[in-house]
Amino acid sequence: MDFKTQAIGPGGLAAIAADALLVVVGGQAVPAPLEGALGTVLKAAATDGDFSFKAGQLLYAHRVAGVKAPRVAFAAAGDGSLKNLRRAVAAGVALLKSGGARHLVVAAVGVGELGAAQAEAVVAAVSEAVYLYRHTKPSAPAASRLARVGLACSKAEAAGVGAGLLRGQAIAAGVELAREMANRPGNHCTPTHLAAETRRLGKALGLKVEVLERKDVAKLGMGAFLAVAQGSEQAPKFIVARWQGAARDVAPVVLVGKGITFDTGGISIKPAAEMDEMKFDMGGAASVLGTLHAVAALKARVNLVGIIPACENMPDGRAVKPGDVVTSLSGQTIEILNTDAEGRLILCDALTYAERFKPAAVIDIATLTGACVIALGHHRSGLFSADDALAGELLAAGDAALDPAWRMPLDDEYDEALKSNFADMGNVGGRAGGAITAAMFLRRFTAKLRWAHLDIAGTAWKSGAAKGATGRPVALLAHYVLAQAR
Repeated sequence: MDFKTQAIGPGGLAAIAADALLVVVGGQAVPAPLEGALGTVLKAAATDGDFSFKAGQLLYAHRVAGVKAPRVAFAAAGDGSLKNLRRAVAAGVALLKSGGARHLVVAAVGVGELGAAQAEAVVAAVSEAVYLYRHTKPSAPAASRLARVGLACSKAEAAGVGAGLLRGQAIAAGVELAREMANRPGNHCTPTHLAAETRRLGKALGLKVEVLERKDVAKLGMGAFLAVAQGSEQAPKFIVARWQGAARDVAPVVLVGKGITFDTGGISIKPAAEMDEMKFDMGGAASVLGTLHAVAALKARVNLVGIIPACENMPDGRAVKPGDVVTSLSGQTIEILNTDAEGRLILCDALTYAERFKPAAVIDIATLTGACVIALGHHRSGLFSADDALAGELLAAGDAALDPAWRMPLDDEYDEALKSNFADMGNVGGRAGGAITAAMFLRRFTAKLRWAHLDIAGTAWKSGAAKGATGRPVALLAHYVLAQAR
């Protein structure tokens, strides 16, 4: 979809030539700039009780006299905050997308001056509203006809809005890629497919891609990663993709994404209910690909490395068993008390591997624990880091991207739960504080790293009628990485 700035001429919004006009209204009354026919329609609807200025309220009007666009929708944005602006645009586009409009102009009035942040929020809202998964569903409804979106702005706002639209499109494309990868079923999105998709991305955007096979990771000594992979017929892939946008001597940011393309739980098998959703267990890997896409598309002056350990977790006769002890790449031994705590096993070897890049920071992203869902629900990702500065930067990036996280504790006392009589550590603690003990496990492999962990088990996908991947936290990660650009 093509996003452009839309200049407001002498005739105002009513004179804009487009198939549809979406007017986002901030405040608790008809804003002063909304004069003429548009203001008259909105004021009458509010007076008659057909529209209120509560965030999310909608009104549709067809062929309004004096308005050039044949389709007009109004959407209330409440206080005009970025969050409410995005919500209003998403609701308005959902109302209009199934019609015949190809060219939409969005105008925001009563929300203050428009800039890059507002433009990016508009792009994110439109892209999310029109996304439709079709890969394995040929009977899906026809895709929206929307092809062009303009964001109305003044001459003074045009430069900032234009920059925000460019950035927003790159991030939205990354989010869509992550959603598409995670939405594909496990028999389509295998470790081999993830590797092929990364190579395709590399050719398209100039990434250097390397894929280590089973024999390669065995030679390196990745015993924890291979332990998870050994029960599956699908070959594991250890994927490394590099974007070099800065000088070679600039330390890279390294993103490590959990790539379990399907998780049965292994011998500690999961209940059947909702197990189909375990195709989303590679949401961390998908977010790494999406972030690489966004950063490379913008040709950002930053060095970025994406590491994806990819495999399935299956209960084959060769599968790892509870009580087995394996040796990680770091040399530390792990007693596998629960084979369904497999994500941390593949991540720990990837974190050790990341040391070779001498990174400025390492962030791992994983649909790691149901305990994080219990703690935070589905609105915020869990953020763990002992580095206050890094944690602050990631929290700020999430807030700016409307992709928020919440910092969780890493007190030393939680580490006690990982003690083992038969290895350097167990791979699980007790039930209490499960998201924290999972993070404490990963922390044992990060002594040489400036490290943070994002548990996205509650935010990477939705269940129920809206079942599907969200593409989170691509926007958070992209904002963080782009802030490191030189």
